[in-house]
Amino acid sequence: MRIGLITPEPGHPLLAATTALLTPDHVVEALDPATADALPGPPADVYLLKSRTERALELARRLEERGARVVNSAATTTLCQDRTAMAGLALRAGLPFAATRTVGTLAAWAATGGPLPSPVVVKSRRSRRGDLVARVDDAAGLRELAERWPGEPVVVQDFAPNSGWDHKLWAIGDRVFAAVRRSELSPGGRGPDLPLEPSELPAGWAALVRATGEAFGLDVYGVDIIDAGGGEPLIVDVNAFPGFRGQPGAPEALAAMALRRADGGGRVGSGSVAAP
Repeated sequence: MRIGLITPEPGHPLLAATTALLTPDHVVEALDPATADALPGPPADVYLLKSRTERALELARRLEERGARVVNSAATTTLCQDRTAMAGLALRAGLPFAATRTVGTLAAWAATGGPLPSPVVVKSRRSRRGDLVARVDDAAGLRELAERWPGEPVVVQDFAPNSGWDHKLWAIGDRVFAAVRRSELSPGGRGPDLPLEPSELPAGWAALVRATGEAFGLDVYGVDIIDAGGGEPLIVDVNAFPGFRGQPGAPEALAAMALRRADGGGRVGSGSVAAP
């Protein structure tokens, strides 16, 4: 089999370990989106899209147009970058996703004045590394945030009281991985991930992760969940092809999934992705 990696970082720990597992019997080729202007020869049997830049997404689309299998597809990866579209799809699918409002730029929203009805979580509409995630308790806090991020398009979610810990859940195909980490809203910072066995999750959470992947048409993905009380899950984010943060068994699961997809198995791009 030929497996392509769409990434500027083929040495990423997850990709490097997966490549090492595959190369004894298969060919692994890295495509750097920044330099891959001309598509090489016949497409590989499958491509792993481990980049969210515009050039990477465009490269993935061009490969898909030529009939290539891409995990995750350009469409699903793009959707997961737009928190408005993400929330709309999740709620239409009946997933317990945090109600999400789109309010335009922070400066424009802050200029409307008036008190906030309750604490809210403000997030960049476009999900990306280093994006904005902050709790805002009142109009003064909103104005202060707008001074620092004036032109940032944002979405707003009502703050849900919780334990202060995020459940970081990841999936490769049907296999679920888990950890807990201090919330992004914690004054002391996130701190390290603490390993968690999937069997230690509240009942139904692993199935919820798989249902999320099915709804979004994702093969490799992450789902951020908080316990809203009594083990009731509330999904606050979904992301395509995360790094898996050193989860034992992730490279083996990714290598096996890549070979299944290369051989025509599975559901590459077959989820219910739809426009918001």
